[in-house]
Amino acid sequence: MKEDDTTFPLNVNSPLVNFLQKIILWSVNLLAILMTFMVIWTVLDVIFIIYQKSQESFFLITDIDEILSIFGVFLVVLIAIEIFVNIILYLKKGVSHLKLVMATALMAIARKVIILDYDLVDVWHMAGMSALILALGFAYWFIARTTYTSAVPDNGAQK
Repeated sequence: MKEDDTTFPLNVNSPLVNFLQKIILWSVNLLAILMTFMVIWTVLDVIFIIYQKSQESFFLITDIDEILSIFGVFLVVLIAIEIFVNIILYLKKGVSHLKLVMATALMAIARKVIILDYDLVDVWHMAGMSALILALGFAYWFIARTTYTSAVPDNGAQK
């Protein structure tokens, strides 16, 4: 990565801080590598699960629990990819890190809602999840709106 493309390293006149920033950069690179392995692993897991289901005697007759478990694995792959993107974009300048984290959180709670067994969940759990979804949605909308309005130049200076 070029120095002007990233937030790190900061211009600091301390050898210790500069060394610690290099450790952080290497740690982020290691996390990106590990997350890539995780994405590959989960994709292979999806392939294996679908292969196993295709070998069963009643391939086309599946119950809703099996379908939801397969959807859950697909969504885990998507969440892993989102986390990978967060790791990479964490170092970029001009990227709203909070917006990325909110989008990942929304995807994770959406996964939970999709695979949730509604027969086993009480009303308070559903109310809490609803409040969480509303709060995350509002926060994402607010951050996106604030980011957009601050990026638009103010042309109201003309008289």
